[in-house]
Amino acid sequence: MEEKEKLKRARKLREWYPNAMYHITCRGNRRSDIFRDNEDYQVYIIIVKEAVKFLENQYEILSYCLMTNHVHLQVQTKDKHIKDLMMRVNRFYAKYFNNKYMYVGHLFQARYGSELIEEDSYVIETSRYIHLNPVRAKMVERPENYRWSSYSVYIGIEKEKFVCSNRILSYFKDKNIELYKKYVEHAITI
Repeated sequence: MEEKEKLKRARKLREWYPNAMYHITCRGNRRSDIFRDNEDYQVYIIIVKEAVKFLENQYEILSYCLMTNHVHLQVQTKDKHIKDLMMRVNRFYAKYFNNKYMYVGHLFQARYGSELIEEDSYVIETSRYIHLNPVRAKMVERPENYRWSSYSVYIGIEKEKFVCSNRILSYFKDKNIELYKKYVEHAITI
């Protein structure tokens, strides 16, 4: 049996179907930083936006948080597999990072992680988990103080066209921003 065929069999195929939702994670190789300055964060967001557009808006970014050495994305797919988006984003960002810092080799620890979200309760729980990541990492005291997260879009501080907050907010009466904020921030004390 060829080596490539052995790898295909050893690697578990990702479960996917049209309109699937995922919690995606990408970690730096050896847990190394993948963002070193503000430009790196900005470039990653631009790459995600451009990838969604290039792939004919077949994905919605529901929430995100860019940490120093890893990324969290909550993504709703349409008719294209999640791998198309993530391969493009990771390839372009790794190329940017390696060129900027004159590195060779893998930027990411492994292929991206993906957890299928199928239950309504997990949809909003994932968003909360993503938005509280910098608080739990003790980088900030309040989630709205972290610049590289979609939380400020959710609570109305910033306008961001590529984050589809309406899907998550629809779980709260009248898409009430304050109810979402209370839901998220209640978990800080737990």
